[in-house]
This record gives sequence, structure tokens and C-alpha cells, in this order.
Amino acid sequence: MLRITFFALHVLLIASASLPPGGTVPPLSTRQSLEPSTCRYLPGDSKWPSPDAWAELNNTVGGMLLRGAPVGQPCYGPSPNVATCAKVQENWQEFSPFLEDPVNVISPYFENTECNPFYGPLSSNMTERNATCSLGGLAYYAINVTGPEAIRAGINFAREHNVRLIIKNTGHDVLGRSTGQGSLALWTHYLKDYSFFQYKSKSYKGPAARISAGIQVEELYVAAAAAGYRATAGTCQSVGAAGGWIQSAGHGPLSAKYGLGSDQTLEFEVITADGRHLNASRVENPDLYWALSGGGPGNYAVVLSVTLKVYDDGPVAGSRLSFAENDSSKYWAAVEAWERHLLVLDTIPGFQSLVLLSKGIFSLDYVTLPDGSGEDITTALVPFYEELERLGVTVTRNETVIHDTFLQHYQYYEGNTYDSRNVTMGSRMIPRSLVANAARLPQLTKVYKQILATENAFVYIIGQNVTHARVGNKPSDNAVLPAWRDSLFIINFGIIGDPLESSEGLVADLATANDWQLLLREITPRGGSYMNEATFDFPYWKEDYYGDTYDRLVAVKKRYDPGYVLWSTPSAGGDAYTLRRDGHLCKA
Repeated sequence: MLRITFFALHVLLIASASLPPGGTVPPLSTRQSLEPSTCRYLPGDSKWPSPDAWAELNNTVGGMLLRGAPVGQPCYGPSPNVATCAKVQENWQEFSPFLEDPVNVISPYFENTECNPFYGPLSSNMTERNATCSLGGLAYYAINVTGPEAIRAGINFAREHNVRLIIKNTGHDVLGRSTGQGSLALWTHYLKDYSFFQYKSKSYKGPAARISAGIQVEELYVAAAAAGYRATAGTCQSVGAAGGWIQSAGHGPLSAKYGLGSDQTLEFEVITADGRHLNASRVENPDLYWALSGGGPGNYAVVLSVTLKVYDDGPVAGSRLSFAENDSSKYWAAVEAWERHLLVLDTIPGFQSLVLLSKGIFSLDYVTLPDGSGEDITTALVPFYEELERLGVTVTRNETVIHDTFLQHYQYYEGNTYDSRNVTMGSRMIPRSLVANAARLPQLTKVYKQILATENAFVYIIGQNVTHARVGNKPSDNAVLPAWRDSLFIINFGIIGDPLESSEGLVADLATANDWQLLLREITPRGGSYMNEATFDFPYWKEDYYGDTYDRLVAVKKRYDPGYVLWSTPSAGGDAYTLRRDGHLCKA
């Protein structure tokens, strides 16, 4: 049977404008015409680096050059390994095989559906047995980075041999920024150093942590707790704390207390596209520091480590509440009551909440209130409890727990695993003005209803005050999308897909997520979406993911990487190059 991989469809989606006249795809025999010097070379091109060149690079990086291979590869070939394939199938929905791999990524959109371990010679479905496995859109080689010299060697090799370069830590990125066909990956996952110390500068004096690029969220939380601190990071424990999360704004359970991830940055240690080992801070290379603090990852320089603020630890109050309601009018009245009550909770410093909506289900998965008491939380939530009682909604779970440290609170309430790797998501920041307007709030409810009418769809409502007044900084301090500061909450929405979803199904889910993001855009003009949890091909990505910072970010990109050694989409300046239908990355 003919199987179209999602990678091929992804290329079609973002490269249709670069088709030759008539819209036809050139045959492979003419592919050489698609690889002039303005395009990055791919395996099979006449100027692709020779085996000797790769061997020399491997020698330079101390034998740490790794050949990419799909996770599902053991299930293919003339003699597939039955036992190994069974293990791959068993763990196919787990994150760990992808987190610990130098080129594979979590999202099936970019992982390469062609190598699904349930297809191929061992498939129980006869129509799937002739399926083949190739790298598709994954990196061809990866350097297991051990320090700055390995990064410099990789950058120089990619620049001198005209090969695409990408950065991968965990592979969580849902926009595909940590993978690319025929690329060389800088795999930073095992850069795990950290230290805590007293930082002193004109802008900040206090405790700080310096964390290497491979440190993950829970690793940071554990290390900080051991040193007597709290650190601001994300909710998902396996996300990288120093990579795309902190470089794209980054929200988490302590955001309402201390601000977004990008609000915590003090310094970045980087290797630039021309191989320089630099420090970026408010006083050294301040434009680069500004761009890295919220302007998106993998685009301006390769980050080796980040220095960020940390805070003295102490008790944290937490709470959760849930109900199921089959009466639609009661259910949506309760949802709107919660959103209106968020206007009150927004005034309580540090009060953070996350609500999950699914069909007829309302689950306040957690409240985080650092340095708060049980009485503080109860007092804050009583008006909502009373509104639920007035509506006749019966609560099925309601608890409040105080923990001695933030780590204990996090591991009790917020440490999580996801049910599926196949999650298609989008996001939108909802301004206070919409919720406060009785005529506009029902417009948001109407979109919720449309989303949740779809099978396996969900909506998260994440309440957090990250205004400049709350955080204690000003708009010029970093490149965070300005819409964050006006938002009462951010919503994440999406579809949990079948683990064996076809490429065509993945495309359909992505189109649906884009449609929902557009609907939300229509009712929140001049708003924005959190780029890390949005769609990669949204037509208004410049305005909605970067806002007024975009042009300045492009200027920083051109200053530190004028040759676009680093490229991804949708990144600032990314439209200077285009991904062609055969996988070549070429100047637009």
C-alpha cells in the first residue's frame, strides 16, 4: 500500500509556496537542481559531507557523534527482532524512549509515522506489512554534547559543510524545532551540572542557580529543595528547564508568585553561530540576553547554561476540587462562574490555578499558593463554593493540603504523566477585559462548547497573574509576548489522538486545532498564544507568538546568526528560508 508519512505532509503544508510553476513536484532525477548553494545539503546530494568528513568530526568531539535511527527501526528490515520490537511496541506511548534518544522526538507529527512499530513485517495487519522505515524528518547525526568545544565543533561543521543544524534536549517541542531532515543535532540532554550561589548585579542581588542545558524541571525542583530554595519552572517534570521553556516565556505553578520563566533569567552562557563562547546578560551582549529571554529557542545562539533567580523555600498551600454535571446549562454556568471568580483570585499574590474541562467534567487539578495557609485558600474559594451550591452543582472532590516545601507540593499535586504522545494542542491568552464583560464571556463559552463537542478533546484554564506590577519588571526587560501581561488566564486546548493515528488523521487534527485557535483569535483581538503550546503552521504566528517584539528579534537574529546556521519554524526571521517539498531547506 502507499503510505504518506506525516513528515511529507508537514513539508507540503509549509512549503507549498515554493512549488515550481504548475504546482508539480519535480522527479528525483532533477533533484540536483534543488540543491544550489542557497540550500542546505541532504544525504544523497553530491556535496553532502563525505564519510571521512563525518569521521573527522567524530574524532573532534571525542567519539560522541551518533548516527540517527528511528525508535521503531527494530520492527523493520528483512530480519526484524521480535523481542526487541515487542519492547518498542510496549513503550511506544511512553516519553522515556524519546527523551533518552539523540534524534527522536515525542510528537508523532515530527517523529515519523512511517516507522510506527505496529506496521512493517511483524504487523498483524497484512496491508501494513509492506511498510518501510526511514529517518524521514529526523536528524541524520547527533553530537552527544559534553561541553562548549563539542558545540563549537558542531556549529563550525554545519556552517562549513552547509548542513542544517538543530538543537535537541528532551524532544518535547510540539512545533518541530528540535528536529529536521538531514540535520546535525546538538544533543544537550546530558549537560546536567548545576550550582546555587549568591548573585550580585545592579539589577538583582540574591540567590541564584546556574543550570546546564540538559537539566529538566523536576531535577531543578529537587536540587533547589535540597539547597533550601524554590525555582520557577514548568509543570511537566521531564521538560527541559533551560531550553525552549525558559526561552519562550515559560509558565508553571510558581508563575503567579514570581513571574514567567523568562522573568527569572540573569545570564545565558552561549556559543554563537560563528563559534564564539559568550555570556549574555543585562550588561554583556544585552540584545542577545533580551532575545533569549522570551524570544523563542534554537534561533539566536546555542545555550549551554542559564543563570536564574531562585527563592527561599517554605510552606505551600494547595487545593483541588472537581465535579461532574450532566445538565449543560448548570455546567457552563459553573464554568463561567469560575472564570469570573478568577478576577478576584487574580488579586491574590501567588495564587495559581489549573482547571481541566472535558465533557461534563470540571477538575480544578491544583491550586498553588506559596507561603499561604489552608484558611487563605478556603477564604479565597468560598465565593465559588457558594455559587456552585446556588447552581445546584454537587462537588465530588474538595481538599486542601499544606506542604512544608514547594517540592512536596509539586510532587503531590502537579507532577504528572500524559496519557498519550499523540496530543495536538493550541493555546490562547484570555484578557481580563473579556471575562469582565458580560456580553463577551459567552463568546468564549461558545468556543469551549465547539471544542468539547469533539471526541477526546480537552481545555485547560490556567489562571496566573504575570503582570509587570506583580513580577516587578518592565516591558523592555525581556522579549516576552506582551499579551502575557494582559491575560487573566491562558487556555490550552487540544485532542488526544489514537496512538496508531494515520498521517492523514494527524493532519486533520492539526487543522482542527488551527480552526479553534482562529476562533479564539477572533474574540481576543490584539491578543496572543503561547508559542510552546500552539500550532506550528498558524497563519498569524508572527503577530500572535511574538507581537511587537518581532522586528527587534529579527534584528538580533541577523546580528548573531546572519547566515541562518540555526533555523526553525515558526521562529523570528524564519521566513528567510523555506522548506521545500523534497526536504531541502533553501533561501526564500
